[in-house]
Amino acid sequence: MLTKIITEGTTKVEVPIPDENSNFPPSSVQVFYNPAMRTNRDMAVAAIACFSRDNPDYTYLDALCASGIRGLRIAGEVGLNTTMSDWEEASYELITRNIELNKLSNCTAMKRNANVVMLDGSFDIIDLDPFGTPAPFLDAACFSTKRLLCITATDTAPLCGAHKKAGIRNYSAVPLKTEYYPEMGVRILMGAAARTLAKYDKAMTPLLSYASAHYVRLFVSVKKGIKEADECLKNMGFLSHCFNCGERNWKFGLAVHMEEKCGVCGNKTSLAGPLWMGKLHEREFCQKLLDEAKKREFKDVLKLIASCRDELDIPMHYDIHKVCKLLGITAMSTVDLVTALREKGFQASRTHFSGISFKTDAGMEEIKRVVMGMAGRSC
Repeated sequence: MLTKIITEGTTKVEVPIPDENSNFPPSSVQVFYNPAMRTNRDMAVAAIACFSRDNPDYTYLDALCASGIRGLRIAGEVGLNTTMSDWEEASYELITRNIELNKLSNCTAMKRNANVVMLDGSFDIIDLDPFGTPAPFLDAACFSTKRLLCITATDTAPLCGAHKKAGIRNYSAVPLKTEYYPEMGVRILMGAAARTLAKYDKAMTPLLSYASAHYVRLFVSVKKGIKEADECLKNMGFLSHCFNCGERNWKFGLAVHMEEKCGVCGNKTSLAGPLWMGKLHEREFCQKLLDEAKKREFKDVLKLIASCRDELDIPMHYDIHKVCKLLGITAMSTVDLVTALREKGFQASRTHFSGISFKTDAGMEEIKRVVMGMAGRSC
């Protein structure tokens, strides 16, 4: 295996050199390393630094670490006692060399199955960043983590409803492929995490949850307690969507009755869930995270953090292009629509999910009336 030494953040890492003829270079080598996920790792460093600021003795597990780049950065740039686990011999050898390269005394490398590592012990912070779905590791992670659970999922097709049956198998929930599919993916994954944590009498509070490019990412604080777990599950619910007129409704609860026909147009609705219907972010944490990212000069994550901080805590965003298409008119500015909705007395904000998405407490029919009013004024 050919390797080279790079620097990411302030950490030196020996990584494999991919085959130039491969269609997907990161997977063409023995040890997986994806340079495109640097932003994801920058966010992890800043978020975990914020979370552990007053607790430098927290323990951190990079459960599926491959080259070890994420765990090395947490050990070196945040200073936490770090365990890095991978059961591939090539990965274990590379991790060991990278620990020596950075002269880190607070790192331990393990050549073990990730689930065995988590079931054998507990860690304050656990980070799951698998190649694909985190589903096979979610149960052990929820059992083992004490304070913070970080999850990356790159199986966006099952999460977002494009591969519906796989989504049901992996997450025990029905996803729907809609115009707000990125948020669907986030909420399906969060719901799976909340229900799995509850099995071990644990509750979660989302600090930051987002969809970016080809993955979904969660940072949730964890608290032990039966009452807390019961209260947390009150954030679960179901969503109904009308693919004819775009109307959507949701109800909290794990056993709810949803109308089979749309209350607006009478067409049959489609059901999604159970999924997390509570908050996706904690604003105070997002502000601290923004300050931390600025201090560390992680410029690529600043806009994303600010967008998450400022978006409304309302389930399921709208797509301005979809709304305008339903009305048969030319798409308009998202910023102008948000302003118009606010002028009508509704709450409204842009979102991090896309440049053409927005959130509001207005219903679809109210949104359409505002949009048609704007279209009429522009004529």
